Amino acid sequence: MIDRFHVQQLATEALQEIRIKYRWEAIEAEYQALEAAKLSKATYHPPVLSNGDTLKQLLARSRYLLYKQEANWTAEQTERAQLLFEKYPTLRKAYDLAQKLSWIFQDNRDKLYGFARLARWNEQAEQSGFKSFNTISRTIINHHKNILNYFDNKSTNASAESFNAKIKAFRAQYRGVGNVNFFPFRLANFMLSPQVLIQIRWVSL
Repeated sequence: MIDRFHVQQLATEALQEIRIKYRWEAIEAEYQALEAAKLSKATYHPPVLSNGDTLKQLLARSRYLLYKQEANWTAEQTERAQLLFEKYPTLRKAYDLAQKLSWIFQDNRDKLYGFARLARWNEQAEQSGFKSFNTISRTIINHHKNILNYFDNKSTNASAESFNAKIKAFRAQYRGVGNVNFFPFRLANFMLSPQVLIQIRWVSL
């Protein structure tokens, strides 16, 4: 099974990539305007939006609101999002696309219905014209069988990743593995300790 959160993370990273691209463009435009003002011996003041942000600040401060659902935005984030999407409609389109992928996993419990909705999402991603989302679409197509296994009982890889993190921490505690053959024996004794068993049981719940 491929964890749903890894799939959603790809969509979030694609969305943030678009925001960062626009931010670099805003930084470059502000730099050029500043240089032009210096040549004309004038004082440059960047345009300020209605919420007090410059365009560069708007794009930087919108980072966290793009991770959240619209219903969970604060009043300040709602105002900032309205300005952001007004200035950059493509960001609104990319945000909606990322949210739709999240809703597929949240609202659906049927594997076949999930498959149909993922196929529809792939079609929308391909039509969007966003290169990063096209990459996600191809990833879903190539690994859809493992992704769809999530809908069997809505399990995640959290317990497996927690177990793997404990193994890595144990290995780091002893500065790596000097004796490969002895390491599994030492690891088994560590994992069977009462404290670790309690933690594993808690994670599985």
